[in-house]
Amino acid sequence: MERTAPNGHGPLLDARVAVITGGGGGIGAAAAQLFADHGAHVVIAEIDETRANEVAEQIRSQGGAATAIVCDIREEAHVERLRDRVLGDHGRIDVLVNNAGHFVSQSRGFVEEDRTLWTELYNINLLHVLVTTHAFLPAMIDQKSGSIINVSSVEGLRGYPAGVVYGALKAAVVQFTRSLAVQVGIHGVRVNGIGPDVTESLQVPYSEFLPAEQLHLWPMWVPVGRMGLPVDQARVLLFLASDLSSFVTGHTIPTDGGTGAAGGWFRSESRAFGGTGWTNRPINP
Repeated sequence: MERTAPNGHGPLLDARVAVITGGGGGIGAAAAQLFADHGAHVVIAEIDETRANEVAEQIRSQGGAATAIVCDIREEAHVERLRDRVLGDHGRIDVLVNNAGHFVSQSRGFVEEDRTLWTELYNINLLHVLVTTHAFLPAMIDQKSGSIINVSSVEGLRGYPAGVVYGALKAAVVQFTRSLAVQVGIHGVRVNGIGPDVTESLQVPYSEFLPAEQLHLWPMWVPVGRMGLPVDQARVLLFLASDLSSFVTGHTIPTDGGTGAAGGWFRSESRAFGGTGWTNRPINP
């Protein structure tokens, strides 16, 4: 069945093979659906079998192509099986989205942290990016084309006092993205990333934990005036996966609704700063 992309201009990923880690929910699921809408055969690598199958079935029910593969990307053997399955079934990989990640648990402070937490954070936020990329990159080099997209975080682009080690690891993803892009660009492989903020996800379900009386504050918190949705992130992933970004590599795009650009400034009804409507000291804004 030939599919037409929602924008009416035809699919951007026609006949391409895209692997998305953590593709069973949140940003990963939104990306899987959007990539399929644009003609890709999506491989959903997900630790939760139920979620993986639900997303794949939904895509197939709409005429798209999707495969669910249960995989714990923290385990190298699982990643190797994933690679062998994808290359065995399709003979190529065109897009790899290293989307899986987690802050694991809230820290009480670096000094009080149990070092075992560092290992957990490392395995899910950085090591799997290295291992999965290492597994699929040779195929991209051989075919002289490919797009690797690493999902970092706003916390890798700014200081993160609530989770120092998590922030450091997400920053490492940004540097890995930048460095690998320079190294492999000559082979036709592009490497980019995104740095989400204030976006609904499995780990941060704003729609569930924000009380109704705080919803009116979104325009103060975020310059665009609302929280981000998974599809907001997926659209940028689609851009980076497609030929629309053929001259873009080595960059991590802050997909944050403007919070990074705001740099600690918030909309305010107070008379601070001469009644400009802004404050960097949000006390009773």
